[in-house]
Amino acid sequence: MFMRRRPLVRPVVRPAGAPLLRGALVGGAAYAAGRSAARSARREQDQEQAIADLQYQQQAQQPPPQAAPAAPPPPPQAPAAPSPGGQAGAEGLTEQLTRLGALAKEGLLTPEEFAAAKARLLGV
Repeated sequence: MFMRRRPLVRPVVRPAGAPLLRGALVGGAAYAAGRSAARSARREQDQEQAIADLQYQQQAQQPPPQAAPAAPPPPPQAPAAPSPGGQAGAEGLTEQLTRLGALAKEGLLTPEEFAAAKARLLGV
């Protein structure tokens, strides 16, 4: 009849848990690497958001840039001779002092320039 032959090479016997253990190690390492990469990406995104927030706050706190005047303001006018009536000259003097005060408040005149122009107007 038919006889059975013995195999020439002996089969390698592996324990049943070895492939599962290898898969768990490889899968666990890949999971840890992916989690670490996601964590570092999230940290970087948080840092960029914090930087953007700080820049927005700094821009909101800064006053808007003032446009530089094209030409320096005209020098204050010399006082006009007081009129004999007295009232017309007083109104002109008041208007000029008011104008000088407005220029000083806007920052176009320094305090020294304002004091000198006021002294000229008052004739002191």
